[in-house]
Amino acid sequence: MIVDIQERLFPHIYDNNQLRENVTKLISGLQILQVPFILTEQYPKGLGKTIEPVAGLFCGVVPVEKLTFSCCDEPEFMGKVQASGRQNVLIAGIETHVCVLQTALDLKSAGFNPVVVVDCVSSRKPGDKEIALKRLQQEGALFTSYESILFELCQIAGTDEFKAISKLVK
Repeated sequence: MIVDIQERLFPHIYDNNQLRENVTKLISGLQILQVPFILTEQYPKGLGKTIEPVAGLFCGVVPVEKLTFSCCDEPEFMGKVQASGRQNVLIAGIETHVCVLQTALDLKSAGFNPVVVVDCVSSRKPGDKEIALKRLQQEGALFTSYESILFELCQIAGTDEFKAISKLVK
């Protein structure tokens, strides 16, 4: 899932250029592996739509609009998570200490395995991200990096998917 990477908030996010690069590589790699996505937008009327180039990678994916900080409090989101039939939910987006944190904790409480892609989440202040990650770790969320999860899901070298992902992360 990609959480709230939106036009009016994104320019204020710490190290946003690196975040944009990492998130687009993550999305592209997961698309190569045919992993399904859920895209969310927090109050798009006020915070704008998902930024480019992220939005451009989601052909045909309609964002789940929400007002709640936890995506899990939005019935449409939980319906999509449950309908996916998957237990592990990869989480990327902003802000780590608000929507990402609350969503991951609620997913954990609902019996899912939140997997936070730490180099694909951020906050306005780096300290807020650090505190949120410490709490998430204490609460049992799993952590990974975008490159690590792409190769973990790929499982084997030599495939067309492996070659495409190797090229993507270089």
